[in-house]
Amino acid sequence: MREEISSKLEQLGKYIRILKTYQNRTLADLNEDFTLRGAVERYLGLALQCSLDIGEMIISMEKLRKPDTYRDVIEILGENGILPRDFAKRFALAAGFRNILIHMYADIDMEEVHQFLQENLGDFDEFARSIAEHLVIKAENPPVFKPGM
Repeated sequence: MREEISSKLEQLGKYIRILKTYQNRTLADLNEDFTLRGAVERYLGLALQCSLDIGEMIISMEKLRKPDTYRDVIEILGENGILPRDFAKRFALAAGFRNILIHMYADIDMEEVHQFLQENLGDFDEFARSIAEHLVIKAENPPVFKPGM
């Protein structure tokens, strides 16, 4: 499963690199250029979904409690020290943004999309860094079986 997570982290990095190329675009650009708008919405949705997929894989691999919602995925990672708690609380809100992008496309607030694009892309970097650090720590410190456990 580590290879799958690693592959997803690479995908996430690709999506974020693409999104960063759009950061210099204005809100007016997003409102006027439907191709640009569609690209930004799509890549944001993919990046958010990729993050949640990674979270679900970690939860499964670590045999943590099963999430009921996408928001739970991020919160569970925070509860278990895989993501910093404060960051997890903040990033969990992105799960709701993912739902808007994927399911409520007629009601997407372009100001919110533009703000997310300008202010929150670094959250994906922090998420990926925390996941990568967790995987390295786990690989270097495999659990040791002790009789009587």
